[in-house]
Amino acid sequence: MARALLIVDVQNDFTEDGALAVAGGAELAARISAFLHRHAEDEYDLVVGSRDWHHGDDDNGGHFAGPEGPDFVTTWPVHCVAGTPGAEYHPELDTEYVDVDVFKGQGTPDYSAFQARTEGDVLLPELLAEHHVTTVDVVGLATDHCVRATALDALAAGYDVAVFDDLVAGVDTDRSARALDEIRTAGGHVDHSDMDEGLANPGGAVL
Repeated sequence: MARALLIVDVQNDFTEDGALAVAGGAELAARISAFLHRHAEDEYDLVVGSRDWHHGDDDNGGHFAGPEGPDFVTTWPVHCVAGTPGAEYHPELDTEYVDVDVFKGQGTPDYSAFQARTEGDVLLPELLAEHHVTTVDVVGLATDHCVRATALDALAAGYDVAVFDDLVAGVDTDRSARALDEIRTAGGHVDHSDMDEGLANPGGAVL
């Protein structure tokens, strides 16, 4: 009966100045770090960080756009190529509490962290099973894409799932709201964290 936190794709290419920047991504990374400082050790049995980790020499199963350019629905600009700065975690994300990294999109157009695997080739569902996880909380980027896909896959797999609406950020406001509604309809919880209760970040500033 263990509880896991999934931190989805808080990477440089999905934050300000990245290839697919989400507004507020850097601030979100800092908020998630503060949340980890408050909750990770006492409340989570496993903290998993997922990352897009794309090939740099092919189109990743059609995920990267060709000469016609991206449609920003199923095809995208080149981003999060494995081993490049854009694929690294944002520096405001404190990875001290991340127990395991999982990687997705290696030659395939993956969105959900449930399609990701460890460096040892263990899929996320297998990892969660090894740790007897039954409850999954989801935070990260982007609400209307990879957070949505991850939460829905977790629900389909039978987990008790919560998304913290103040610890996610989306590309499109309306589409993000619809994604959260979709998660609720599928049986998930959309909760608000305690990060607005005057919690200071490690540097002392109130987030």
